[in-house]
Amino acid sequence: MKDKKLVVQLSFLFLMFLVLSACNSSGDVSSENNTGEGDERYEITVMVPLHTAEVPNDRIEKEMEKATGVDLTISWIPASTYDERVNTAFATDTLPHVLPIGQGTFVQFKDAIQDDQFWEIGPYLDEFENLSKLNEDILANQLVDDKLYSIYMGRPRSRAGIIYRKDWADNLGLSAPTNTDELYEMIRAFTEEDPNGTGSNDTLGLVDRTTLTGGSFKTVSSWFGTPNKWGEKDGELLPEFMFPEYKETLEYLRKIHSNGYVNQDFPVTSKNDQVGMMVNGTGGVYVGTMGDVQSMYNDAKNLNPDVEFDVHNYIEGPNGEYGVFSNPGFGSLVLFPKSAIETEDELKKVLSFFDYLMTPEGANLIIWGEEGEHYEVIDGKASVTEEYENLHDIEVKPYSSFEIGEAATNDRYEGFYSYEPRAKAEELYIDNDQYLIEDPTFTLTSDTYLRDGGRLDGIIEDATYNFIIGQIDESGFDAEVERWKNEGGDKVIAEYNEAYQQ
Repeated sequence: MKDKKLVVQLSFLFLMFLVLSACNSSGDVSSENNTGEGDERYEITVMVPLHTAEVPNDRIEKEMEKATGVDLTISWIPASTYDERVNTAFATDTLPHVLPIGQGTFVQFKDAIQDDQFWEIGPYLDEFENLSKLNEDILANQLVDDKLYSIYMGRPRSRAGIIYRKDWADNLGLSAPTNTDELYEMIRAFTEEDPNGTGSNDTLGLVDRTTLTGGSFKTVSSWFGTPNKWGEKDGELLPEFMFPEYKETLEYLRKIHSNGYVNQDFPVTSKNDQVGMMVNGTGGVYVGTMGDVQSMYNDAKNLNPDVEFDVHNYIEGPNGEYGVFSNPGFGSLVLFPKSAIETEDELKKVLSFFDYLMTPEGANLIIWGEEGEHYEVIDGKASVTEEYENLHDIEVKPYSSFEIGEAATNDRYEGFYSYEPRAKAEELYIDNDQYLIEDPTFTLTSDTYLRDGGRLDGIIEDATYNFIIGQIDESGFDAEVERWKNEGGDKVIAEYNEAYQQ
């Protein structure tokens, strides 16, 4: 009798074992994304640049951990000191598993990359459903010796265009400029023809700021057909300032400056002051990131409820064509140090975490947060209205530094903008993709430029400003180009061309 009872008990236990085994093998969505094995969790350490005033709470972090089965240890570093902290961690061999870096630091790390101190991750991407969707053209801009060591945080290739006072244009019977002559006429008219109707000489056609790339010069130069940093002439790479289109841009902006159509101190004007002139009703045209129109309008309408802005991108140069300089398609790159990730298996666990962040669920979580608490969906797009804005800024916004890819590859929501010019700016970013001017040297290396690039760039930047404000003429500019060549520029040209021919 006891033997029969024992058989029944063993049969029951065996049946339970089969049921539990079947349950475990069926799995669920969260287990598929789990980077650990079984019940074992895996720790991932990350350094992240913090672009907000305060460190966020861990609400989004906990959601990421729950979805992936990892334990995150995040070091939030103020963006202003981030590069310094990265260099310190590299020097002291204390790098984390995951290292986001900007373009400048990536260039500095090329020697370490070539020295096999970071994982080559290109061969692994096809193993992951989502990471394999990353844009091939953007990945190509990250190659080192034709090998891929990084994944990218995507950004529009070009946000450049103009923001202008639509109400002023309407008052003067002007339309959005379609070429550089029409742009000049708008800038002139906004300065001379009393576009605000005050009867006073209180407006400027163009407001500009310091830095050649951030201010008007780089964008206007691309409209004139100037190469993006470097271009090819007669089979040789040469810097942009050795092309005639660069000088045509100099002459164009010099004329605007000499006629008083732009703030005369623009070489030392900050972006805040530049935007401030658009907000307070002084400026009529702003050349730069078109998306800035949203914050510009939010502030300007408090001073003038009737203010109207618009955005525009397509401005042909004297050659009858439109082109716009391109960035490489990423804001920062993520490297995977071998000092922290010791084995291939560990690397795959880390990549699996990022594969989750490229799912629509993961990407929406780190960009928008929780639907109904941080944003709402309108017409298939994410809207962060005033109702959600404060909590979104506190709990979600800092995590945008975790985004991998962009909406086109991770399928997250695009942003919804009720202000029409801001929504139009997003459309024009995409339109710009048809007209991009690429930098052919982006993946090339010049040791001389790595060492002396800042000083050499300063020579040309000063010469450019000095020509525009009338302190030197063409012969003076040419003399500065010769100085650039003699102080190391000729070596830079030779090194880039040697790399280009390989």
